Amino acid sequence: MQLIHAKSFEAFLQLEKGLSQATVCAYLQDLKKLQEFIEIQEINKGVSQLELKDLQLFITYLNELGLRVNSQARIISSLKAFFRFLIIEEIIIDDPSLLLSAPKSARTLPVVLSYEQIEKLTAAIDHSKKEGIRNRAIIEVLYACGLRVSELTNLKLSNTYFDIGYVKVRGKGNKERIIPIGEEAIKHLKFYIADRNKMSNIKSGSEDIVFLNRRGGQLTRNMIFIIIRELSKKAGIKQKVSPHTFRHTFATHLIEGGANLRVVQDLLGHKSIITTEIYTHLDMNYLKETINMFHPRNK
Repeated sequence: MQLIHAKSFEAFLQLEKGLSQATVCAYLQDLKKLQEFIEIQEINKGVSQLELKDLQLFITYLNELGLRVNSQARIISSLKAFFRFLIIEEIIIDDPSLLLSAPKSARTLPVVLSYEQIEKLTAAIDHSKKEGIRNRAIIEVLYACGLRVSELTNLKLSNTYFDIGYVKVRGKGNKERIIPIGEEAIKHLKFYIADRNKMSNIKSGSEDIVFLNRRGGQLTRNMIFIIIRELSKKAGIKQKVSPHTFRHTFATHLIEGGANLRVVQDLLGHKSIITTEIYTHLDMNYLKETINMFHPRNK
């Protein structure tokens, strides 16, 4: 994707600001995300024509996808540096980023786990117990696919396609979507399903449900919350972790890795609050390629 003024901005950051190559690359990646957002929202403006309201919508969009707070702050810094550069170069007269800030309400700021915290969570699981094998599969699927808790509890055996690396879920508005699932999650799901299929007390109506409790019934949303809360406590994680935390973490790790915003939105089955447009479904191979390339579990 070609970004107007990107080359000149890169030189400005390197020569006049004296930033490291890693920081320069991060700033340019942030501008690329802004360009993607302009295209997704069909904003009929060039980057240098944007107003404060456009930038606020961009940050709201990133927050809605679940991007972690410090990443939002870094992107705001990138935008401020870029528009300052445009002022210096006399490309624009007024700086639209002057009053730009991250959402203030703690309610709107998502908790996101680091990859090291994900590792601590999985290390806290007792794999010698049957529920441990199940709980590892739950964590891996949440992190690998960014599922809502209801999508996880309703996941069906008949909708797992391990041979081609996908699962099918039914999300909000009763809409189905197909999501790529990585090899690590598949491995632990297979371990669990092998045990699950030996259960002799599976209740009627739960035969096709993947995740079951010890009585053979479908796991509830509350039980998933309890499992994750207890694991977080055991792993020494101070933040308040919920199933939705893994959804935010999934999105953040993909975006920070360089994944296209629209692809992440599609993977989440997410309809933006900013627009009523229904996006066209992206090619499944492209979605799988994104997961394979940008998800930390696949590196």
